[in-house]
Amino acid sequence: MKINGYTAAVTGALFGAICASTGASAETWKFASKMPTDSPEGKVFQYFADEVAKNTGGKLKVRIFPSEQLGKSAAALEQLQKGTIQIYAEGSVWMRKWSKDIETINTRFVFKDRAAWVRFAKSPMVQKWYADAEKKSGVKVLGDLTGILRGPYRVVVSKEPIKTMGDFNGLKIRQSKAKMGALAYGTLGAEVRALSWTGTYQSMKTGIVAAVTSPAALVESMKFYEVAPNITRLDEFYQSIALMMNGASWNKLSKGSKDALLKAHAAASKRSHEVMDGATETAFARMKKNGVKFGKLDVAPFVKKLRPVYQELEAKGDLPKGFLAAVDKANGS
Repeated sequence: MKINGYTAAVTGALFGAICASTGASAETWKFASKMPTDSPEGKVFQYFADEVAKNTGGKLKVRIFPSEQLGKSAAALEQLQKGTIQIYAEGSVWMRKWSKDIETINTRFVFKDRAAWVRFAKSPMVQKWYADAEKKSGVKVLGDLTGILRGPYRVVVSKEPIKTMGDFNGLKIRQSKAKMGALAYGTLGAEVRALSWTGTYQSMKTGIVAAVTSPAALVESMKFYEVAPNITRLDEFYQSIALMMNGASWNKLSKGSKDALLKAHAAASKRSHEVMDGATETAFARMKKNGVKFGKLDVAPFVKKLRPVYQELEAKGDLPKGFLAAVDKANGS
C-alpha cells in the first residue's frame, strides 16, 4: 500500500509539473478586427488562428476579438504599438500615420488589373514605405501584405444603372474622407459626399446620395441593394487585409514560431480567395432573385482619364517621386 501510495504521489506530482510546464510555455496573442465572427473576413481570421495553433502544437494561440471589441482603428493601432494587442487586421493604408506615402497604395484608376497592383505593392519603393513605418512605429506586416483578399473586387452600387464613364457626371456618390477617392470621382464630374460608412444606407434611402463604392462582399450585409438595385463591377483599386503586428512580440518568438505564423498566413491567404469568391457568388445569386441588376465597366478609360491628373500631382510633389514610373512598370507599359 505504501508503494502504491508513493507511486500515486509521484505520478500526480509529475503530471502536475507537466501541466504547469505546458501552461508556462503556451502564449496567447490578441488579434483585433472590425469584422464580426460570422462574416467572410471573420471566418478567414479564425482559420488563421486555428492554423497557428496547429502549426505550433498549441504553444502559440491567437484569440480573436471581433467587431471592434478592443476599439476602433485609431485605438487598436495605439494598442498595437504598446503591445497590449499583438495583431490588428485591416487595410495597410492605416499605416500612413507612420509613412504618409502608404496612402497612395489605394490610388484610384491606375492599375490595369490586380496582378499589376500586386507587383507594385512588392516593388522596392513600396516596400521601403512599410520599412520606414515599421522603423518609426514598431509595427510590421506579417507575410505578403497583398495575400489576404478583401473585396474580392470593387463595385458601384447605384439607384440608376451605370453603363459608361459619362454616367458619373453629376452623380451624387458617397466616399470616405480619403482624399484620393474624392479626387478621382470629382475628376469624373461626380458630386462627392463624404459620409460615414454606417450612415450610407440611410443617405441613399433619403436621396442624399445616389451611389456608393463598396467591396462586393459587403453589399448584401449592408443592404445597399434594397435602396440602390444596380451593382456594377469597377476595379477602381485593389484591396487586401494586412495582419499588422507588434514588432517586439514578433522578435521574441523562436524561429519555429515565426515560421509557423508565416505558414498560417500563407494558408489563410489562399483560404481568403475561396471564402470571398464563394460568399460573393452566393450573395449575388440571392440579390439577383430580388431583382438586382448587374453590370461591369472596363477600367481602361478611367485610367486614361485620370493619368494627366496624377502626372500633375507627382510634378507638384503630392504623389511620391517615381510613383507613376513604378505603376507603369507594374502594368508592363
